[in-house]
Amino acid sequence: MARPRGFCEEEALDKALDVFWRHGYEGASLAVLTEAMGINRPSLYATFGNKEELFRKALDRYISVKNAVFDEALAEPTGRDVVRHLLRKAAEMMTEPGHPVGCLAVQGAISCSDESEPVRQELIRIRRGHEDQIRKRFAEEQAAGRLPDGTTPEDLAMLLATIANGMSIQASTGATREQLLTVAENAARAWPQVSNDGSDAARNTAAE
Repeated sequence: MARPRGFCEEEALDKALDVFWRHGYEGASLAVLTEAMGINRPSLYATFGNKEELFRKALDRYISVKNAVFDEALAEPTGRDVVRHLLRKAAEMMTEPGHPVGCLAVQGAISCSDESEPVRQELIRIRRGHEDQIRKRFAEEQAAGRLPDGTTPEDLAMLLATIANGMSIQASTGATREQLLTVAENAARAWPQVSNDGSDAARNTAAE
């Protein structure tokens, strides 16, 4: 069947992204997707493939934006700056007007059934990939002598991921941007970091 007049693949994909982000993968039915995208099922299948393929294409668009944020954060001079940049940007993205709240990579995996296990595993792979990037950046902090004794890049990467995922849940249950920015700032202030004089800077954050 021919595509409807005025059909734009990028616009339709953005609308599908909004549906997946808002409802999760399981909650986004084909009926809801086609209505939001303004196309019929044959056009969806012909252009994007099945629901899983559509989700992966929408996820790619979302991840491209998130990767840009990660690249900016990882370029910050210290681990604390990385945390502050990343969590502040996350707070802004999770509460951006005109978009669903929270994080697609977290929301999309909620309540996935056995049939949707490949989607859940893909989201897990993406989150672990970001966590690995953070781990490598904190390994640089360790090599530079800016991590206190007893802390490891692996533990800190998991801690940061846990905070970010928790912020997503908070956003989805009504937390405001101001509240999430406060969480981001408090996390950055408390982040373990050795100062230039060799002391644990996390003990002296009140002076910042």
